[in-house]
Amino acid sequence: MGHKLLVVEDDEATAAYIAKGMTEEGFVVDRAANGRDALFLASDGTYDAIVLDRMIPQMDGMSVLGALRAGGIETPVILLSALGSTEDRVAGLTSGADDYLTKPFAFAELLARVRLLVKRGGGQAAVETRLACGDLEMDLLARKVRRGSRAIDLQPREFRLLEYFLRHVDEVVTRTMLLEAVWDYHFDPGTNVIDVHVSRLRRKLDEDGAAALLHTVRGAGYRLGLAA
Repeated sequence: MGHKLLVVEDDEATAAYIAKGMTEEGFVVDRAANGRDALFLASDGTYDAIVLDRMIPQMDGMSVLGALRAGGIETPVILLSALGSTEDRVAGLTSGADDYLTKPFAFAELLARVRLLVKRGGGQAAVETRLACGDLEMDLLARKVRRGSRAIDLQPREFRLLEYFLRHVDEVVTRTMLLEAVWDYHFDPGTNVIDVHVSRLRRKLDEDGAAALLHTVRGAGYRLGLAA
């Protein structure tokens, strides 16, 4: 069975266009034409992603998003809007959206973004309690990290940084990805904050002569994995 997708759009032609395309790509699609119906459907947290128009009747998209996040629903959401200024995009992202796409858009781009959200977030990631890479283990519930028999004491930001790396084992993680996911920046502040934290984290992981796990990928970013 395909991933479950909720499409919230009051324009019938647009909603039908999105739903038809997503269904053809294997998604199971539900639709809502107003904010109240969207909130009702999305509140059970069973969707893998939500495509949410910002300007919808009865309850606008930003209000729906805020209510979902306040209720602990972390389903990945991509906001659709004709409002495309930097201020509008920042407002949407800081309100809890995972992505923001300006109208008019190409269906291929929407599809790619939805697939990425499902891959990154999805229903399974929310229920994971342990992450690992080799002998490195993170217990998300106890907030503890061990490498083999050695406990590793991490500061809150270091814990978030390592959690992100562990969710992307063997993937190249860019500075932009880290800024957005760990520091909640949607711009590059032009500091070496990432380099400092990665260096500090690397030292803690590699204490006592342990094999290096966190590698620098020159010109691209970083990668957590067993092989250099």
